[in-house]
Amino acid sequence: MDLGIAGRKAIVGGASAGLGRACAMSLAREGVDVVIVSRTPENIEKAAEEIAAATGANVTPIAADITSDEGRAAALAACPEPDILINNAGGPPSGNFRDWDREIWFSALNNNMLASVFMIKDTVDGMIERGFGRVVNITSSAVKAPIGILGLSNAARAGLTGFVAGTSREVAKHNVTINNVLPGDFETERHIDNTRAMAKLKDKDFEEMRQIRQGLVAAGRFGDPSEFGELCAYLCSNQAGFITGQNMLIDGGKYPGTF
Repeated sequence: MDLGIAGRKAIVGGASAGLGRACAMSLAREGVDVVIVSRTPENIEKAAEEIAAATGANVTPIAADITSDEGRAAALAACPEPDILINNAGGPPSGNFRDWDREIWFSALNNNMLASVFMIKDTVDGMIERGFGRVVNITSSAVKAPIGILGLSNAARAGLTGFVAGTSREVAKHNVTINNVLPGDFETERHIDNTRAMAKLKDKDFEEMRQIRQGLVAAGRFGDPSEFGELCAYLCSNQAGFITGQNMLIDGGKYPGTF
């Protein structure tokens, strides 16, 4: 399927690895000019080289912290009129809520809620003026099924979800959509780190905990980041203009609910 977005411009956060990188790769394959952002220069530059080599697309690496004012300014300087915005930042640490002070809470809220809100604020009016915009926020399946040791993430991402629920409906008439994609268990470094934390909490070894987690997924496996990237690219397509304000769960059937 031709998604109709060749020649569009995108900013993708947290794109040196994992789900962010997968989104950038899928968009680049569709002919989108992609600005990818991550904090470590060598990692983001390597990702840009690999994505460009695989797709032939224009890929611009920006070494910056997308959760800071300076990082957002750097991304927007490289792509001042994005048609597509993929909000993504590393999740906060796991642990016990009794150990988290105000500073840790503020950091989580900034990184996983406010940073996305500010990027939307800085880009959505331009999208409205141009008559096309696609915003995808990478959140977490924990929005629907909270995980105890991920309390910081549960709270911050739920806040972003509430913001999107209202804002997406305000801008939809201008062909600007805002959606959240909720990943379940994907083979990423973040997932590995969480598995280690769970293993420690349950007094199990890593491989045993990995098998336990995999057994909870109806598909019987963890997701490949490329599967996530393809869903993201579709939500950014011309064909997806009637999808907005949604929380798209992609978890291999792990979530047991009907809704």
